[in-house]
Amino acid sequence: MTIGVLLVDDERLIRAGLAAIVNAEPDLTVVGEAGDGAEVPGQVSRLRPDVVLMDVRMPKLDGIQATRHLLESMAEPPKIIVVTTFENDEYVYDALKAGAHGFLLKRTRPEEILQAIRMVVNGDTLLFPAAIRALAAEHRAADTPRAGARWHERLTEREGDVLRLMARGHSNAEIAAELFVSPQTVKTHVGNVLAKLQARDRTQAVIYAYETGYISPS
Repeated sequence: MTIGVLLVDDERLIRAGLAAIVNAEPDLTVVGEAGDGAEVPGQVSRLRPDVVLMDVRMPKLDGIQATRHLLESMAEPPKIIVVTTFENDEYVYDALKAGAHGFLLKRTRPEEILQAIRMVVNGDTLLFPAAIRALAAEHRAADTPRAGARWHERLTEREGDVLRLMARGHSNAEIAAELFVSPQTVKTHVGNVLAKLQARDRTQAVIYAYETGYISPS
């Protein structure tokens, strides 16, 4: 299986660099490029990429709005990784809340970019605990608590333990070792947490936990 990648960035030089990295891999290929978020819906519909590397800051339509549009309008949207210059970029937090599967810095090493693409295609989420915690701390005071902020009362004690370990960036295998249960049991708990929080993925679940004060960013 060849993984198709759509590159979205208003800087042609950035797109060229990413294209060179992606196309050098036998299992990856760049299926198209876009210079603005406004071009993304049409490109995705026509090219059907598996992954979109999405710049967050673009002149006409930013990556947040483009991400939200794709996830709300498509039954099977591609995986979306937002790309940014600064890890504390306020746009990153909004993009993750909108449903992006993770983010990368533009200075990220090529091998890490390739690993990230393969990870999200395999169903994993790019969760960077320290960066998410810092972003959550900056936004916590300004954010309005989510409707039904007592949602955490729906979680069992063990599901709460799993959520806290997810916030530390632990994998299912690491959570299983920490809690002395099987990886399959952890997978079940993670699924229950996401369902009860109505979260698209682990990143959204962790963000919601920070926003409602269930987990303290500090």
